Amino acid sequence: MEIVYLLNSGFMIKDEDILILFDDYDDPEKIVDKVVAKKDFKNLYILVSHAHFDHFGTHIRAYAPQTSRYLFSNDIKHTKRVKMFPAERITFLKKYSSWEGEGLKVTTYDSTDVGVSFLVETTSGKKIFHAGDFNWWHWENDTPEQKTLAEKTFKKQLKKFQNLEVDVAFFPVDGRLEESQEKGIIEFVKQVDVKNLVAMHRVGYPAWIPSLNFRDNVSNANINIWSPIVPGDKRILEDF
Repeated sequence: MEIVYLLNSGFMIKDEDILILFDDYDDPEKIVDKVVAKKDFKNLYILVSHAHFDHFGTHIRAYAPQTSRYLFSNDIKHTKRVKMFPAERITFLKKYSSWEGEGLKVTTYDSTDVGVSFLVETTSGKKIFHAGDFNWWHWENDTPEQKTLAEKTFKKQLKKFQNLEVDVAFFPVDGRLEESQEKGIIEFVKQVDVKNLVAMHRVGYPAWIPSLNFRDNVSNANINIWSPIVPGDKRILEDF
């Protein structure tokens, strides 16, 4: 399974004859254009976790002729941009819902911001988690009450992932959170058995290098970690 970084939280995954796009809001290297033009896939699924500009880009409407299904978070239904897409090819997903198509099963969870997070299972047996904007958003300038609410909201949702095992997880490690940027990912990896971890939502920041605090709090010493920075950078699953 090949994983290619597009930008921000955008990734392209090629798993056997299935092509999956997550939150492709911008593709400055035209990576997807080139792959779609080759037509060496059976199904193309495009997943968007929510309507924020840095997750939902209308350029993906150009792939409609080749797209088996657009799987959009339900909040996108209420945007003007969605009218640019062929309605018959869209499925809107609410939190805690599921959808199944040829070669793919999708389950949604809640977010701590807008929209949903995705758990995707392919027929090859791979399990992929894409957090969207699910994170522990601990902003230094927030009030104590806001910080407490952010922690409670995150940890409440985190309980839904108890005993979850995934082959790869895409999770925000947002540099804007400064010293708190690892809070969410530490707790997530403590709760979820992750084989390969991909840091995202880091535009404008250098590659994330896990701190000693992260290493001390993560029992899985064999976890593979990748923090892509340059669009077009790619990895093969379990070979980070």
